[in-house]
Amino acid sequence: MTRNVRLTLVQMRDAGSANSCCDAAVKWIERAAQEGANIVCLQELFTGPYPCQAEDHRMFDLAESIPGPTIDRLAEVAGRLQVVIVAPIFERRAPGVYHNTAVVIDADGSLAGIYRKMHIPDDPLFYEKFYFTPGDLGFEPIATRYAKVGVGICWDQWFPEAARLLALAGAEILLYPTAIGWIDDEKEEFGHGQHDAWMTSMRAHAISNGVFLGAPNRVGIEGRLEFWGSSFIASPRGEVMASGNHCDDGLVTADCALDELDLVRTHWPFLRDRRIDAYSGLLKRWID
Repeated sequence: MTRNVRLTLVQMRDAGSANSCCDAAVKWIERAAQEGANIVCLQELFTGPYPCQAEDHRMFDLAESIPGPTIDRLAEVAGRLQVVIVAPIFERRAPGVYHNTAVVIDADGSLAGIYRKMHIPDDPLFYEKFYFTPGDLGFEPIATRYAKVGVGICWDQWFPEAARLLALAGAEILLYPTAIGWIDDEKEEFGHGQHDAWMTSMRAHAISNGVFLGAPNRVGIEGRLEFWGSSFIASPRGEVMASGNHCDDGLVTADCALDELDLVRTHWPFLRDRRIDAYSGLLKRWID
């Protein structure tokens, strides 16, 4: 039996409050389901503004537990619509322990698994180390009704090791919910190159691992950041199957023929030809 999975990414802007953001997300998920989506992935920290442009203790008030109001609501939606939902939120795990977390809700409304962001950046206007404890769950694919998904979050998308480990453990689709954009005084000089590098890095993950890949990104201007949207889905050959624009809320959808994975990997046998006996240096910070 042919395994075809319709993947949909939601690209949207901050709606002003957690409830409003969730309302907007639910409307997009319902529309995606009407259009035949099996898996719907929301963007990084979708329930509010990107909180990390400054080190501000008030932003911790945006966090919530798992389960909690957002995940409970989306679990009802997933079960009602029979879709898998990937919902990235600001997680309050325990007093003083917060994570940037993606929750994978299966098509029956049950919790399929969670991923906690492993690579935490600390760059201008992206001061995530102030807020987020690094993830402790490693890179483990999450089995759902429709596919085995490997989830990373934003900064994770730059690291080939993470993509490789997810693929080797059986991920069929890599998902990278994202909040990335241009800093206002850098866009003119560096903006095109930054955006191109972002897409190129993830398309390379799809190619080198023989997997489908989806990256939903937010849009809109928040403070000094202009989130560049451009959410996209790539094939195992690196082709961009569908993409959004730089500024509009919307859905990005493509059909992923999972049976193609074996075909692509036998024509481009990168996994077969890996020299696992020669990679011990990857466990070192630097090779002197």
